[in-house]
Amino acid sequence: MSKIKFFKWMLCFILIIVGRTIMNAQTISKTSDLNPGQRSLVTISALTAKGDLENLNIQLHIALDEGLTVNETKEVLVQLYAYCGFPRSLNAINTFMGVLEERKLKGIIDKQGPATTNRSDTADKYEQGRKVLEQLTGTPQAKPAPGFGEFAPRVDAFLKEHLFGDIFESDVLTYQQRELVTISALAAMPGVEPQLQAHIKMGINTGITNEQLVEVANMIAKLVSKTQANVLYKLINKPELPVIAADMMVRISEIEVLPDFLEEYKSILKEESAVSVKIEPGVIALFAMYQKENPVQVRIVEIYANKEAYQSHLKTPHFQQYKTTTMKMVKSLKLVDMTDVDTQTMPGIFKKIN
Repeated sequence: MSKIKFFKWMLCFILIIVGRTIMNAQTISKTSDLNPGQRSLVTISALTAKGDLENLNIQLHIALDEGLTVNETKEVLVQLYAYCGFPRSLNAINTFMGVLEERKLKGIIDKQGPATTNRSDTADKYEQGRKVLEQLTGTPQAKPAPGFGEFAPRVDAFLKEHLFGDIFESDVLTYQQRELVTISALAAMPGVEPQLQAHIKMGINTGITNEQLVEVANMIAKLVSKTQANVLYKLINKPELPVIAADMMVRISEIEVLPDFLEEYKSILKEESAVSVKIEPGVIALFAMYQKENPVQVRIVEIYANKEAYQSHLKTPHFQQYKTTTMKMVKSLKLVDMTDVDTQTMPGIFKKIN
């Protein structure tokens, strides 16, 4: 092969490699339609609406590490009072204060970001809010709002003057960011489908894409529940997730405990069951009980999301401790695998209890 042909061959080879690298880079950039800052907004909003302060604490640290400013985070938590109420908003704010204090003690200096200012200084807050709502919805807004606005004018005034004329007018967050916050919070809450549907349309008007909404729904499935995520999937015309996995495990453990160890065994079992349900996503229920007339006969209804979750549960430190500690206390153990008669009704059992 001549040197010229060799160099031509090498040049073609390099161009192919570079082309593939660029294509791969473009593919990677499209795997996540929400950037880290947007994902932080979704996570914080959903966990605040859910009232999950333990995980919110963790995610606030992550959000700050990824660049969300202190004032942006404050503004998210303030806005959420209008959608999930003062109690959850205040609890989240108190959690955030604790996070900032903890980071300060560790010498972490978080970026404050610009302070809150309003885009407009008009004295007529109602009119300003009405204009903001027109911009978000893309439709004229009557004064007062038809229906609820005529029936309860004060609510219409609060909505226009405060929520849209004051909170949404703060320039710490863009309209698009605020709609992302609102959609995420409403998607995490049951019983607010009409409001969620309205804000999906507003979010799309601000530039939120269908792909981003799908990713929000995916995050809601992990952060809150598949049931809540399905509300959003349905509204954006995407296939809903099966709430119950095909390989979900249901088992009844039939245990006879030696009488001398009964109270100690119940105490250990109670602690292990509580920890498993709390920290293991795949452990749906560990419902322990005993016969009234014969307390040494213990029964545990165990429900796992799938077989993988069950195998993972067996390897956890808390289960291993339970197993080794109670081995001498158990006279007999029988594991009975079960299957449900009515798959569709099962989720309703837990929903009704809640």
